[in-house]
Amino acid sequence: MFHLFQKQLQEALGGFLRRHFQADVAVQVEQPKQASFGELALPVAFQLAKALKKPPKAIAAELSAALPRLDGVKETEVAGNGYLNIRIDRGYYGLLLLESVSRPPEAKPGKIVVEHTNINPNKAAHIGHLRNAVLGDTFVRMLKATGHCVETQNYIDNTGVQVADVVAGFRFLRHMRWPEVYPLTVQPRFDYVCWDLYAQTSQHYKDNPESVAWRQEVLHSIESGEGELARIGHTVADAIVECHLATMRRLGITYDVLPRESEILHLQFWAKAFEQLKERKAIYLEEEGKNKGCWVMPGSAFSGATNAEGEEDNKVIVRSNGTVTYVGKDIAYQMWKFGVLGKDFHYRVLKTYEDGHVIWISTTEPAPNEPAFGHATQVFNVIDSRQSYLQDVVVAGLRQLGYPEQAAQSVHFSYEMVALSPRTCVELGIELSEEDQKRPYVEVSGRKGLGVKADDLIDKLIEAALGEVESRHPGAEANRQVATDIAVGALRYFLLKFTRNTVIAFDFQEALSFQGDTGPYVQYAAVRARKILRNYEERFGALPDFNAVLTHEAFSSCLEEEPLWQMLLACSKAGLAIEAAVASGEPSQVSRFAFNLAQSFSTFYHDYPVVAEENARKRALLVWMTQYFSRQLEHTLSVLGIRVPAYM
Repeated sequence: MFHLFQKQLQEALGGFLRRHFQADVAVQVEQPKQASFGELALPVAFQLAKALKKPPKAIAAELSAALPRLDGVKETEVAGNGYLNIRIDRGYYGLLLLESVSRPPEAKPGKIVVEHTNINPNKAAHIGHLRNAVLGDTFVRMLKATGHCVETQNYIDNTGVQVADVVAGFRFLRHMRWPEVYPLTVQPRFDYVCWDLYAQTSQHYKDNPESVAWRQEVLHSIESGEGELARIGHTVADAIVECHLATMRRLGITYDVLPRESEILHLQFWAKAFEQLKERKAIYLEEEGKNKGCWVMPGSAFSGATNAEGEEDNKVIVRSNGTVTYVGKDIAYQMWKFGVLGKDFHYRVLKTYEDGHVIWISTTEPAPNEPAFGHATQVFNVIDSRQSYLQDVVVAGLRQLGYPEQAAQSVHFSYEMVALSPRTCVELGIELSEEDQKRPYVEVSGRKGLGVKADDLIDKLIEAALGEVESRHPGAEANRQVATDIAVGALRYFLLKFTRNTVIAFDFQEALSFQGDTGPYVQYAAVRARKILRNYEERFGALPDFNAVLTHEAFSSCLEEEPLWQMLLACSKAGLAIEAAVASGEPSQVSRFAFNLAQSFSTFYHDYPVVAEENARKRALLVWMTQYFSRQLEHTLSVLGIRVPAYM
């Protein structure tokens, strides 16, 4: 609500400036350095100083004297060298919050595509994949909470070398054919079987380098879509995708559409993009040097690396043998997202959840009533920071093709890796060398089979949370669901509380702690608020008729107590915090707001015994503030993808 109040004030002041100074100024708003200075600081006098040829302080004084009465503003005062500080009418603001009705945010134009998760469908998801998925899912929730139309995509590379290596493992190491592989794919945790097989195959390649030829044979079969190897490949990939969807669903993560690499190949997406790239001279055929026979993009088109002679390296898009590189296919895929490729997928329903949400998957066969995907006005690709160079090439490709607007709206939503604290490695049964035990964090490697499967991590978190819940509520029927809510909240919060450019060392004990900057601490504040409201109803029969009791005078009188006012003001800034987090692309700002709000409420209920308050009017205000806090924190937690447990 604060952000709406702020916008109304900016519009009113902007209108006054146009009338009084004939100045069309986008009024900026800042936070005063101290709460005692008021609730808003306007640097508008500094914005006008050059045009009016007056000192900002003189302009601010003139503004303060000439401003008509603005709804919700108690007083204005000049501060510093020309700031105009605003003090809010606390009674007015309290009534504004009391009478506000929860409604969907105002819809914003255009459509945003967010692509995230993108796990190779060759083995179980691991903890590193979870950071990508949780960041992407939370950013989608943030965008939706601020009125954006969002489409969530999860790209499936079902024809790549990782899938080929698992197929090679089944066929050439274990000597299994499709009728023997298929029954495994419908068994629980088939992704664990492939985890071990992928590591085994990688080790076999290392010990027997000639065996890498298996990979090429499998890739050729998968790309052609013919033969038993292709059949095994598609069966394995489809089964692993189902496993990944189930893993992500445990964390509340889902998608709208799964575009697949196989359809990009069979529907000739790349061929179409290749035509445009050549036609518009975005790439050229190299006729000499190390890239002879390759189609390359000039290094001058992007932030290319330099060679030993200090010359910019060109980027190979098509190899001399005619095969396209990953970045070439990524350019075609990015073009499709924006609707400028001139080709489209067909789709079929892959899954419908109990809440009615439908996941579609790409296919080559047309079907009736197919939805429309892509055609975005902005695209966010959630990919780790190690892929920054390739993302730069994709953007350069769009620019070279003559799509500068789409290039400008292509955002690499990057993040750093997730490692494990040595303590967590020990807890999870991972053997460490003496050297690794001294490190601040330990990197994991799926290729080597060293790592933490996402489902194992979630299971262990749930069991640890269950032990804590059982100690507090022995034998309660809902304990496992409560433990699940706490575990998922702990995991999501831990992955979100760091800025995206921070390397995370996941620590089991820290994530599950009920104290400090953790998910369980924030969840506890929400649970405590619900409990206070229940206790009030048990004692008094029902919540007060707030509209009858909480008048302007009641709000003004009670909110003279600065701690109460600051608590209410903080609660009302949830929308502002989420908007700021969207603008900066930092979900960590939402988790920080949730933590600060939980801390504020902890102080509130310790200092103000809500149910025991003797003054009826003040008691009504305290109960209403508890209810308002509960609503605001639960909304913030829902944006973080965190549920509020029934109890803790």
